[in-house]
Amino acid sequence: MQTSSPTAERRFSWIDRVIAPMDQALRTLSGATAASERPYPAETVGETITQPAERRRIGALMRVNHAGEVAAQALYQGQASVARTAVLRETLLAAGREEADHLDWCSRRIGELGTHVSYLSPAWYAGSFAIGVLAGLSGDRFSLGFVGETERQVGDHLQNHLQQIPAEDSRTRAIIEQMHSDEERHGNAAMSAGGAPLPQPVRSLMKFTAKIMTCTASRI
Repeated sequence: MQTSSPTAERRFSWIDRVIAPMDQALRTLSGATAASERPYPAETVGETITQPAERRRIGALMRVNHAGEVAAQALYQGQASVARTAVLRETLLAAGREEADHLDWCSRRIGELGTHVSYLSPAWYAGSFAIGVLAGLSGDRFSLGFVGETERQVGDHLQNHLQQIPAEDSRTRAIIEQMHSDEERHGNAAMSAGGAPLPQPVRSLMKFTAKIMTCTASRI
């Protein structure tokens, strides 16, 4: 009996390309994504934030980060659904799986702080998936460039949060610092793989839409 080579390229039907994003969307929005295989960055760090007002403030920052990770899952799925090569598709999905760690960590820290994730998560996912599809349809180099620019802007955003979080909140800082390291690595990898720098108007539009999400998610 002839067997397939373990390195043979898997062929994805249109049904696969429809069902897989739908399944990931449901998992992301329901919080049913697999728990992180990496250690929780704050696992061995003691809790120092006890004042209710400060817990609410930091919780709002982490809610924004969680919303960003929901959007990241959607962007990767949208781009992967229209990727022109199996290599790019798997690259996007692999990055998305690692980003799912961030989703798990943010959700866990939000629970520790006694607050909730954004009630608008379905909207963040739907909008970001559509943007991901548009980026993917623009071609592989643009798609990779979009990943690179997204991760760069997310890195700047996380750096800003680190400046807002009290120095004594080592639990939250440990999570954000690890997320920042991962985002930087993903962005560099995308550009090294052939990503094309995006035009300034596109970068500005991305920044503007991210600001809308940030301002809204911190409250709702």
